[in-house]
Amino acid sequence: MPAIPFTEGGPEESDTYEYHWRGQFLESHTLSDVGKKREHNEDRCILCVPEDAALAEGRGMLFAVADGMGGVRGGAYASRVALDTLTETYYRGTADTVPGRLRGAIDAANRKIYDEAEHQPEYYGMGTTVSTLLVKGDHAYVAQVGDSRVYLLRGDALSQVTDDHSLVAEQLRNGLISEDEAKNHALKNLITRAVGTTEAVKVDLFVFRLKPNDTLLLCSDGLSNVVEDQQIQEALGEGKLQAAARILVGRALEGGGPDNISVLLVRVCDIPPKTAPEEGARHVALEKGGLLGRLKGLMS
Repeated sequence: MPAIPFTEGGPEESDTYEYHWRGQFLESHTLSDVGKKREHNEDRCILCVPEDAALAEGRGMLFAVADGMGGVRGGAYASRVALDTLTETYYRGTADTVPGRLRGAIDAANRKIYDEAEHQPEYYGMGTTVSTLLVKGDHAYVAQVGDSRVYLLRGDALSQVTDDHSLVAEQLRNGLISEDEAKNHALKNLITRAVGTTEAVKVDLFVFRLKPNDTLLLCSDGLSNVVEDQQIQEALGEGKLQAAARILVGRALEGGGPDNISVLLVRVCDIPPKTAPEEGARHVALEKGGLLGRLKGLMS
């Protein structure tokens, strides 16, 4: 059974958290802030990097953001359990493909949180979003549940890779409300899919090829509900990831900081090794001019 790789996650005791990491062809910076209206930070961020070369080549590097719900104790606990279980199960999983292991890991996290909520009254109703990025060579695999998001900046084109699993996003995708109505909808935060709230959960899985200088953003809705896409695009264009992360969180705070704010940035800083895409995830076509981003923006 493979050992669990080097793992860094937070926040822990503090309601703020910041961490920088650099590898052979990837660089990452994480920043999480409690915001201005919440007393505690229920978000969770994690990166997991195999130090063993064979494990890194076979399983890749994992990055994730979770936004917990269910009260002060339940929300923070759910997001922590989800990412801890996700990490352990993914790297020890027996499925043949990256998408299969990601799906199995989120299923395991879902079962653990659901079972604990059923048997411990103080955790009743807890759950969490999970947005996961797994980089294996020159391919990125994304696993998504909830309304946290994954964005990609390639050149000057920003694309939202994931779909939001929320009532308002579904109404928007079905043409029942306009984009302007969606932005100010009273039920904007009501999500339709979460890890741990039901016995089984459906996971969206995406895959696309990475290129040098690609920058990926994983974030909770404390950022995406406040900061416009144009501002996100401008911040991600910063040369240093630390500066980009601090600009993004700063803009969310300037916008009132109504929720916890978490950003996890990953940049391809050198040429990644070539790999073949593995089956089990939807291929994302990244068109020039940010077409995917515009289409996703209309649907999420």
